[in-house]
Amino acid sequence: MSIVIGLDIGTSGTKAIAMDDSGALLASALEEYPLHSPKPGWAQQDPADWERAAFAALARLATEVPIHEVKGIGLSGQMHGSVFLGANQEVLHPAILWCDQRTAEQCDAITGKVGEARLIEMVSNPALTGFTAPKILWLRDHEPAIYEKVRKVLLPKDYIRLRLTGEFATDVADASGTLLFDVKRRNWHGELMSLLGIDTDFMPPSFEGPEITGTLSAKAAGRTGLPAGIPVVAGAGDCAAGGIGTGVVRGGVLSMSLGTSGVVFAFADEVKTDPRGRVHTFCHAVPGKWHMMGVVLSAGGALQWFRDTLCDAECTVARNTGKDPYEYITAAAAQAPAGAEGLTFLPYLTGERTPHKDPFAKGAFIGLSLRHGKAHMARAVLEGVAFAMRDSLEIIRELGVPVHEARATGGGGRSPLWRKILADMGRVPMVTLNVDEGAAYGAAILAGVAGGLYGTVEEACDAIIHETGRERHDDITAKVYDAWFAEYQAAYQSLAPGFRRAAKLL
Repeated sequence: MSIVIGLDIGTSGTKAIAMDDSGALLASALEEYPLHSPKPGWAQQDPADWERAAFAALARLATEVPIHEVKGIGLSGQMHGSVFLGANQEVLHPAILWCDQRTAEQCDAITGKVGEARLIEMVSNPALTGFTAPKILWLRDHEPAIYEKVRKVLLPKDYIRLRLTGEFATDVADASGTLLFDVKRRNWHGELMSLLGIDTDFMPPSFEGPEITGTLSAKAAGRTGLPAGIPVVAGAGDCAAGGIGTGVVRGGVLSMSLGTSGVVFAFADEVKTDPRGRVHTFCHAVPGKWHMMGVVLSAGGALQWFRDTLCDAECTVARNTGKDPYEYITAAAAQAPAGAEGLTFLPYLTGERTPHKDPFAKGAFIGLSLRHGKAHMARAVLEGVAFAMRDSLEIIRELGVPVHEARATGGGGRSPLWRKILADMGRVPMVTLNVDEGAAYGAAILAGVAGGLYGTVEEACDAIIHETGRERHDDITAKVYDAWFAEYQAAYQSLAPGFRRAAKLL
């Protein structure tokens, strides 16, 4: 038996899985850590927490599998985050995360200096607050003494790679989300970095997803209990790794992930760029391929907010019955009709990326009346996130990318009600799979390809990922959602100027 490990450095925790060459899950471990928001709109973490969690998760796996059968480790992680390292590889500043919104001025400066059309031509994407380049410029603008000490800027999983192997490296998919990467040519964009005054030596070498970037060091082996010398592959950012883990490796198939954020992820054989920059175009973790992606910053995160803020009773009942509180919340939502009797929810609790590129956007319930109760509100949250996902889906279709089916993934993808809402909302079959381990599973597949367990990424996905269920849309309900989708879009347009004014007051 051959074993590979996938390690995913997520926003709320690090997940490690071990699988065999048939794709069967042998063991998993999850270690959690906090997210810090010292100011409104800020989101940051301590890379030391990731390191602690990663090594603890790997150590737990090492007690549950035959460690000498491990043929490789694949890495994945939250995208865009910035780890600033000094000359001795010390962390100089808390890592600024993908959902952080502090860099609006830096995005404006990048766009003003380069021009939006030229920027999209250079790196296939516009300047967004979540991306890495604006974070580098923010540090230069606001913490110049720290910036002067910076020698390397790593993405979250690549910081863990450094601690596992001692090597600086990244993958082309994760690098695509920095705004410093030539997505078409799959390499760093030296001209843009020069225009922005960013040292090209800051960024590590880039590799295709299944390429080996180093081996487990003796020191890391001692901390994990795994043998030294295990190959560590490039891996991928969590979105591309999640695409691998759901078999989105050919045209016509996309995934809809409902994690903390929501991601609509579509495969592309060639570079397709939205000239308006509403959706992203990144390198895929499949060598020589690309993907298009729309991102909803608060998807499962919006439902979590609803649970934590308004559902104490459901949480209490869940604790007493040993069930998940989301079961009670979605059961209540199912009692309300499609459209929630006119109640609309904007899920922009941390700003929004696709399609608005608006760090000032805020969440809102619109249309509340005495008629509405908590069940309507719960359904409106589920539908609001689905409307936001549809925004991305419609743009992808508009750009000529074929869409025959969507594969549900993430914690929210386990909800039959949410899957049905998405199917009706987007008029697309929602498919469930035999695996739902997300980005960690995709990272393990990449390690398996590197280790020779599979010939190619596509062959691996064909062999181990299979459909287990399919939700089809209902025409009548779809027409209801068509009408409310137009109202949802109009609500944001009406409120957007007020969101910006409120941000100035804050």
